[in-house]
This record gives sequence, C-alpha cells and structure tokens, in this order.
Amino acid sequence: MIKVQFAATPERWETYAEPMRAGFSNAGLDVDLRVDHTPDAVDYVIYAPNGPLKDFSPYTSCKAVLSLWAGVEKVVGNTSLTMPLCRMVDPGLTAGMVEWVAGHVLRYHLDIDRSIATQDQWQPRVPPLAMERPVTVLGLGALGRACAETLAQLGFPVTGWSRSPKVIEGITCQHGDDGLTRALAGAEIVVLLLPDTPATENMLNAETLARLPRGARIINPGRGPLIDDDALLAALDSGQIAHATLDVFRIEPLPAEHRYWAHPNVTVTPHIAAETRVVTSAQVIAENIRRGEAGEPFLHLVDRELGY
Repeated sequence: MIKVQFAATPERWETYAEPMRAGFSNAGLDVDLRVDHTPDAVDYVIYAPNGPLKDFSPYTSCKAVLSLWAGVEKVVGNTSLTMPLCRMVDPGLTAGMVEWVAGHVLRYHLDIDRSIATQDQWQPRVPPLAMERPVTVLGLGALGRACAETLAQLGFPVTGWSRSPKVIEGITCQHGDDGLTRALAGAEIVVLLLPDTPATENMLNAETLARLPRGARIINPGRGPLIDDDALLAALDSGQIAHATLDVFRIEPLPAEHRYWAHPNVTVTPHIAAETRVVTSAQVIAENIRRGEAGEPFLHLVDRELGY
C-alpha cells in the first residue's frame, strides 16, 4: 500500500480527502491517505505552503512532494526538501485563469468600465476590433501559453515573452532583454503570468513601464512581486498607465491603507484569478503517484535552479 501524507490546512483536508481517494481509486492505486502518517514511512507528500509542514528531513522514504499550488516560491528554497518537488498544473486551474484573463482583457478592450460610468449620458463610443488591439503576455508557461492562445483565438494580435525561446503557433514569441523591449513596444494591454523568482522581481518597473505606449493597461494575475508598486502608482498618476487590474500582491490580504485600494485607476481583486480545483487536481496528483510507482518521469517537476 502506498502511504501518502496530506500536509495542508485542516479545511483543505476536509475538502480534498474524498476527491483524492476517488482519484486514487480511479487510477487503480492502493493508497493510504492520512494527515498523521509516521514521517519515515511516507511515500509521497501532498503539500500546500501554508500548511504545517516546514521540515521535510524526517520524510526519509518520500519519493516526491506534490504541491497543490502552482507557485512554489515559498518552498523551493527549503534546504530540507531534497526529494523531487512537483508544482500543480491543474486543467481546472488553467481554465479558470484563462476565463479570468480573457474577461478582463475584453473588459479593457470594450471599455466596459467607462460605458457603465457614463450609461446615463448617451456617449456612443465604438471600440476598435480585437485585431487592432495588441496584447502582450509576459510568461509563456502552462498558464501564460493557454491565455495567449485563447486571446489569439479571439482575434487579438498577441505577443508572448519568456526567458527562454518558445515557438507557439499564432503567437509572436520574444525572449531575453531585447525581446522584452520588443514585447512591450506597442502593447496596449499587458498580462503578467510569470513565476516569482529573483530574475522576475520588479519586471514592471519605471523603465519597463515607460517602454509601453501611453495609456496602456496592466493585468496581473501572476505574482505580486512582478511589479514595482511605487513605479506603477507613479505611472498611473502620470497617465502613462491608464488602469491596472491586480489580483496578487506582495502582502496578502492587501493592507487597508495601501494606495491601490483608493486609486481611481486600479481594480483590486482578492487573489481569485485561478484556484486549484479539487477534482482535477486530485487527478493530477494521482497521475504523478502512478508515474512515481511505475518509474516514469514526474509531471511538472520543479527546476530548483530556475525556481519553478
């Protein structure tokens, strides 16, 4: 029997226990899933960074730590975590992110906020077609690629940027420092879907924000540290950036005194762009355990050097 430790918050256990067991059963796995296994007997750990587990060293037989979160920045530097670490790439989470991003891109594209604000003034204003609205997606991992492809299908000319070269049909792909300059030039809407690493911190700063056309709009469902907050606020105040929709922040919940709350050109959402979905994430976890038992490569294995 495969011994699996569930190391997340108590409310997660209540939500996930039965769907996880169903996922294991459907995958033909004989799993003993608990929150209280003896650490040295555990084969796999299902993990969330906000749970109680901080020291992995007692898990001497553990074959892999399987995260319930897409982001691993809170655990990737843990020196006691010496076994393979897999992040969550959940089809349900991906679908949720695609829907959220597409909705907010269309909200900006169609100028829905202005239409609502002036609905009693009868001020007709016809938006351009999607083909006339360049969009740039920073980050072409699983989530970024899915969002970029959906926006391209909607007719937007989409440029994607990544640290390393990528080829995606229908997307103009850029990479590296020069590619970032090209990706930002002309982008009327920018979507941030990069991981949180030292290399991506403050990716949008005073210099990069200045490369955008005046009046560009920012959407950040990725990670809070991707944006230099002071630089973004200055760009919003000057009109260089017309509006920002922000779902993630350096400190969460966003402190009540933060300027983002009161800024007329900022929309704050409470980290809801994408959430791990119980049933589909259980299927991903089950598949990775099946792979581990079969000696096959794990899905979504984290590169410790890159940090994701």
